[in-house]
Amino acid sequence: MAVVNIALPDMKADLGFTAEGLQWVVNAYALAFGGLLMLGGRLTDIAGRRRTLMAALALFGLASLGGGLVWSPGGLIAARAAQGVAAAALAPVALALITVTFPAGPARSRALGLWGMAGAAGGAIGVLAGGVLTEAAGWRTVLLVNVPIVVFAYAAARRSVPADRRTGPAPRLDAGGALLITAGMMVLVLGVVRTETHGWGSAMTIGTLALAAVLLAAFAAVELRVGQPLLRMGLLTHRPVLAANLFMLLLASGQFGAFYFSSLYMQQVLGYGATATGVAFLPFCVGLVAGSLLAPRLIARLTMRWTLVVGGVLGAAGFAWLAAAVGVDGGFADSILGPFLLASFGIGMCFVPLGTAGTEGVAAAEAGMASGLLNSSRQIGGSVGLAALVTVAAGAAGGSRVEAQANGYATAFGVGAVLLAAAALTALLLPARTGVSQARTADPAADSADSEPVAEHDSAQEGAPR
Repeated sequence: MAVVNIALPDMKADLGFTAEGLQWVVNAYALAFGGLLMLGGRLTDIAGRRRTLMAALALFGLASLGGGLVWSPGGLIAARAAQGVAAAALAPVALALITVTFPAGPARSRALGLWGMAGAAGGAIGVLAGGVLTEAAGWRTVLLVNVPIVVFAYAAARRSVPADRRTGPAPRLDAGGALLITAGMMVLVLGVVRTETHGWGSAMTIGTLALAAVLLAAFAAVELRVGQPLLRMGLLTHRPVLAANLFMLLLASGQFGAFYFSSLYMQQVLGYGATATGVAFLPFCVGLVAGSLLAPRLIARLTMRWTLVVGGVLGAAGFAWLAAAVGVDGGFADSILGPFLLASFGIGMCFVPLGTAGTEGVAAAEAGMASGLLNSSRQIGGSVGLAALVTVAAGAAGGSRVEAQANGYATAFGVGAVLLAAAALTALLLPARTGVSQARTADPAADSADSEPVAEHDSAQEGAPR
């Protein structure tokens, strides 16, 4: 998601994009990814985790290769949409594999620490890689670089991911629910990403968001009636799952906006080039890694609830510091470095407990469902939060052109701090000592019915030696 953004001007010049058409290089990915996450998560449970992983990796690699070789705007947009389809399966299957392979305790915490570190650091590394690759070898390399990564991941998955085996009948796909949630999510993301051109108060935006609300309400009604739902609504009554998704929604709203406005501030106010902007994000990456690695120890001492509270508060403090420090006379040392380290360390602390709480007490047969839900919260929060903060920044701008930009960015960072502070409050919904001793699931009947068919291929013993 991050590596492409810096290459957009070069794509526009080389392929002849219009200004409105260029945004669909980003939006096509966002629509496919956000719209299909819940379906991708459930397919993980139905088709098997290894099969889903291998197929999604292959599709992502082919889409990246095609996108790097196309010579038309439409071809690039189609390739980005195909990447989004593949990513909608890859994101939930990765988390599901961790939660069913590693037993609850230190082993799973370490695995979730690496998962959180990789996911969080990806945004910062993507900005750096996008700048370096675009300036050194052209925009096509930001897509082609995925091909060797996919080849390596595909080969590693063939060796290390246990084969799918099932002792009972496979769950059936809830086709009606899949159609409604995919349409609802896509319409929601479409309405949000187009607010930059149509505005929040326009008839187009209001109508699109209203249609999304109707589709999502219809999805909820269907899921309450079907025997094997795409999303068992009882998951949302389970406090750890509910708290994790609310926290992720607010965290992504603030974090996505901070990345976006930090990049604009460094390039449009401080005058950094693409590569320099990418390098300036490295401290953010360092903080994310450090926070993710420390999180398992903090969970053992503080519990998941208080690790999330502390992480959210530190992230909010970092964004508040950033809001106070940015200005036309700012510099990297006094306006960026300290706030980046503090905010990223706090955010990094959150990913391990979020991954744990988001799947806490969930039956193995619903691991993909819970993972898809958590990733959907991240995507919705990021899309809606970024669009809202763009509006906030535009409304707060005042003074000369550069001063207006700096004022708008500072206000957006301040709102991001409020969002992370609100996320810290949602962590208080978690039980005081969330852990493996709690009930397996919020719906014991569903647990006993669904966990047995996949118990064999989900065993921790099978995955641990690998």
